[in-house]
Amino acid sequence: MRLLERMRKEWFMIGIVVAIAGAKLKPSVGANGGPLKPEITVSYIAVATIFLNSGLSLKTEELTSALVHLKLHLFIQIFTLAFFPATIWLFLQLLSITSINEWLLKGLQTVGCMPPPVSSAVILTKAVGGNEVSLGD
Repeated sequence: MRLLERMRKEWFMIGIVVAIAGAKLKPSVGANGGPLKPEITVSYIAVATIFLNSGLSLKTEELTSALVHLKLHLFIQIFTLAFFPATIWLFLQLLSITSINEWLLKGLQTVGCMPPPVSSAVILTKAVGGNEVSLGD
């Protein structure tokens, strides 16, 4: 009985282990062109489902209270999409006069200009009981 309780509590981790084991045993199922069609399901359906599920689970009161903090949301957008990439660009200008490999600098520039993956942030914040209302910005 205690094992069953533990399995119910740890269902997500057990599911991850089962999914990884299944992928190891039969990788063709999840490969491009396979029965799961990841080129469609992962790119479109999974992302849309994550955002839809997250949006449907929001409480209206939390959403309206988050909308009031317009200055905070604007600050986060400017910091993430303008200030941080500009800072990385300046840092790369300094590094470009050194002997660091050019392709390493290009990779750092690419990563520095990419916003964090919102879908992952929403899932992880929700998993630990955080306020995911303000993450959708």
